[in-house]
Amino acid sequence: MWESESESAAAGQQYGGGVLTSTKHGVKTEGFVQRGHSWHVATDIPSDFLVQIGESSFHLHKYPLLSRSGKLNRIIYESREPDINKIVMDDIPGGPEAFELAAKFCYGIAVDLTAGNISGIRCAAEYLEMTEDLEEGNLIFKTEAFLSYVVLSSWRDSIVVLKSCEKLSPWAENLQIVRRCSESIAWKACANPKGIRWSYTGRTAKISSPRWNSMNMKDSSPSRNQQVPPDWWFEDVSILRIDHFVRVVTAIKVKGMRFELIGAAIMHYATKWLPGLISDSALQNDEASSCSISNSSDSTGGNSWKGGLHMVVAATRDDASSSLQAKDHRLIIESLISIIPPQKDSVTCSFLLRLLRMANMLKVAPALVTELEKRVGMQFEQATLADLLIPSYSKMETMYDVDLVQRLLEHFLVQEQTETSSPSRQSFSDKHMGSSNLSAKARVARLVDSYLTEVSRDRNLSLTKFQVLAEALPESARTCDDGLYRAVDSYLKAHPTLSEHERKRLCRVMDCQKLSIDACLHAAQNERLPLRVVVQVLFSEQVKISNALASSSLKGDDESLNHPVVVNRKTLLEGTPQSFQEGWSSAKKDINTLKFELESVKAKYLELQNDMETLQKQFDKMILKQKHTSAWSSGWKKLTKFTKTTNVENHDVPPHQVPTASEEQNRKTTRRWRNSIS
Repeated sequence: MWESESESAAAGQQYGGGVLTSTKHGVKTEGFVQRGHSWHVATDIPSDFLVQIGESSFHLHKYPLLSRSGKLNRIIYESREPDINKIVMDDIPGGPEAFELAAKFCYGIAVDLTAGNISGIRCAAEYLEMTEDLEEGNLIFKTEAFLSYVVLSSWRDSIVVLKSCEKLSPWAENLQIVRRCSESIAWKACANPKGIRWSYTGRTAKISSPRWNSMNMKDSSPSRNQQVPPDWWFEDVSILRIDHFVRVVTAIKVKGMRFELIGAAIMHYATKWLPGLISDSALQNDEASSCSISNSSDSTGGNSWKGGLHMVVAATRDDASSSLQAKDHRLIIESLISIIPPQKDSVTCSFLLRLLRMANMLKVAPALVTELEKRVGMQFEQATLADLLIPSYSKMETMYDVDLVQRLLEHFLVQEQTETSSPSRQSFSDKHMGSSNLSAKARVARLVDSYLTEVSRDRNLSLTKFQVLAEALPESARTCDDGLYRAVDSYLKAHPTLSEHERKRLCRVMDCQKLSIDACLHAAQNERLPLRVVVQVLFSEQVKISNALASSSLKGDDESLNHPVVVNRKTLLEGTPQSFQEGWSSAKKDINTLKFELESVKAKYLELQNDMETLQKQFDKMILKQKHTSAWSSGWKKLTKFTKTTNVENHDVPPHQVPTASEEQNRKTTRRWRNSIS
């Protein structure tokens, strides 16, 4: 509560304790009488004028109304019917309740002004044109004075009036009631809490009515010495409709409140109006599900309040969840995204990711979704795996939205690059800035590895998406690739039909030299990995062991210049815990096993290489033999063989069969032709 509450009550007493009366009235009456949906004036004079508002009808008299309402004057005198006695006003702001109070004021009946009805009466008076031109001290003047001097000086009343304006658009906006109440709330929220007499939000207020009676105010307020928490105004502001909440938060920003408090107020509001957004505790679920006021234009006014600040919790979980439709949720999310402070860490990364999940589910405007993704990228190192597993709500084949995580990672890298190259960061030392960037990237690398391990079980996840996400971070972000190896192994388990080429392509995302001893032992026995990768793992481990032995031997030589090696070894073993010694002995056995396996692979490789060289030599000899054997040599061999055969035949022929000179000439000619052909 505010110190000025007593002053506002005193101001209310100047206006008759919130009771308005008109000194001039032409009809003596004792009040209004309701009969069903009809209102009648308790007087002996019969009514001559009927006002119809929806299902309610008011049987009144012309003179009291015409003397104070310019609109009714104009309607009656501009009407073509001289004896008009009925008028319909379904569009009057505030409905029949507000018109009833305005009509009572015209008859001089006392009207009790409260924070719950002042906005409706003020808008109805403006609609009926009850100005000072018709009568001094008319309804517009008196309601405006009550707003300015009583309502706006009280925190409680400003909240109640702003809540009651939800059904009075656009009249409340045009009359500046929403703006003035928002600025009043913002000014009080930003004021020094030491000047506040307040009660804890959520407790039942001892003041049973929001009327301006301050007799029991001191008794209902805690001690002044009680410390006021900085979030004392969250619960009161969170009952407003989203458009009015945005107006209040915007006014608070202008007043200069810390962005952490503004972000906390936004998260508190989202917890209340978006069931399921934050489900970390049962208390937050109860707050989100027990709200009985709909965040739409047909929400209730000030009648559903106790003590002026607290809602009546009367709805069940099902009623509350069904009261908020997808359209209302979308409007709330879009409005909250637009008012989140631009500073980093104004809201938590978990809240942003949950808001992003609902934004994708409800098809929020793409521009706002992109803005929200950039906000997540600013503090992506604070994300958790549970919040990052956002389902794919589009027509994608994968279970989780991997493309969304890829975009978040890109925004993170852009933000890191921007912060590194910005002039404002130059004042910090390069060492401090570099270490912070590396630590943030290392946390993001562990997060991405865990995410890849989780989504790799999806058989619809393509190898390209897996590889692109795994290679998005620079090599310096990972000092150990054990998490990446687990993701690769999980992907190989879920996709057993990958070809040899695809498995090699998948294994390129990890560096075998960054695997730990346990990972190397597992990889050496992993049948799903390609043989080339297994050999790389064994070779890298062999190099590590050699380097470790070399460095330890050099260190041992330096330390044993003046002492025997045996003494140093004994001392070292005595100072080493037994569990470490046992672990080291088992590790040595594993190392020897790996050495033996590596030597076996090398021996097989040399044997295959020798066989290959032998086959190559034999193949070369065969080619050389074929080159020396030509067609001319084979032809001459055939000709020599044929000549020898002819000479033998000539020696064996009888004398009477010796050929003549002409036959011999013909044979020579034929032989010459054969030689030329061959």
